[in-house]
Amino acid sequence: MINTLRKLGVEPQAIEQPLDLSIPENKMMLAFYLAAPEVENDRRALNVIHGMRRARKEGRYMGLAPIGYANKTDDSGRKYIAPKEPEASILRWSFEQLADGVFNTEQVFKMAKEKGFRPTKSLFWFAIRNPVYCGKIFLPKYKDEESQFVKATHEPIISEALYYQVQDVLDGRKRTTYRAKIQTNENLPLRGFLLCPKCSKLLTGSTSKGHTKYYTYYHCTTGCTCRFNADTVNKEFSYELKKMIPRPEIEILCRTALTELWHENTSGQDNRKHLLEEIREVENRLSKARDLVVTNQIDPSDFREMKADYTTRLDKLKAKLSASDNGELDFSDLLNIGLKNLFQLESVYEKGTTEKKREVISSMYPDKLIFDGDRLRTPRVNEAARLIYNMGVGFDKNKTGQNGTFSTLSCQVGKTGFEPATPWSQTRCATGLRYFPNNERQK
Repeated sequence: MINTLRKLGVEPQAIEQPLDLSIPENKMMLAFYLAAPEVENDRRALNVIHGMRRARKEGRYMGLAPIGYANKTDDSGRKYIAPKEPEASILRWSFEQLADGVFNTEQVFKMAKEKGFRPTKSLFWFAIRNPVYCGKIFLPKYKDEESQFVKATHEPIISEALYYQVQDVLDGRKRTTYRAKIQTNENLPLRGFLLCPKCSKLLTGSTSKGHTKYYTYYHCTTGCTCRFNADTVNKEFSYELKKMIPRPEIEILCRTALTELWHENTSGQDNRKHLLEEIREVENRLSKARDLVVTNQIDPSDFREMKADYTTRLDKLKAKLSASDNGELDFSDLLNIGLKNLFQLESVYEKGTTEKKREVISSMYPDKLIFDGDRLRTPRVNEAARLIYNMGVGFDKNKTGQNGTFSTLSCQVGKTGFEPATPWSQTRCATGLRYFPNNERQK
């Protein structure tokens, strides 16, 4: 730049350190004057980098606070971040929804916007990937130091177990067979669960305007004329759902069986023991990798990659272990709620929202339904629900060593009196299910 100015007839001159550039030896002093500030700037930058890295190692978050936090200063003048409402509550709710796996990320973002979440979609994606919300600070690789996660000093919004659970969902390691739709017509709860009886395509639904009111239909896509009135199909499904309601007296048997299975197969101690075994296995692998480095069997660079991978796995396992220690599941309350919904399935379906209805449909019928114009058919029902709802079927079979069918006994005696039994009472006594005659079904 000095040469350029001199060609234009301009001679730059420093006030404090004037130099006569016409003398060749003064160029050495000029080079020193120019290099000294550059060296000072580099030293200050290096001190800032080391200071920020040391602060991160201590667990302090540096820079502008992320979404859901606010920058604050304590009495001693030290900076820190603290949760900020309502963004913190909305983000906590978003993490919980993503961990459940019912709605995808796009749908959770839309629901968060309805709750008051203002940032953009890209910032939302960055937030659900940021470990700061679970009390972790990422320390990037620097020279010989490997990248690592450091426990932060600020208050976390979510737990580590919830954070890693969401990461598994986002990475595809945890998927669900059904994801509910947010925008669904309340008159079309079966949309997406019906197959066309003609072409086996998935039926959709729409509403058309008549002379006096609107009519809703389930119909096939372009090229097929299959169409059914939505009210008819919905009533038929409600009738099929009623047939799955078991006898109330079976509730005690279900409660006893489920409680025994819970304590036998899903005890907290077994889960804790399994996590401890996995942690020991990963630690042993890391120890063996160190031995291989000492004996020059693997390169140090390969060991650094292996160490980073094993450290991440250890953090996840320890987070799950901590969650299993702190969060004891109240099985009694969970069982009461589950059995109540199980034995009042019709009421849960009829009074529930559209999303709740679709959850009931997807949980009861893993395969698609087919409506042939008269009845609904499905290849199979949820195995657990089938076993519970059909509990009692086969109790009237002969025991080992007994012959005959007891044909001399009267089959016309009702269960609670001496009047001739109706088809309803016979069916219920034989199968344990409630049967609704055609006249009641038509009503």
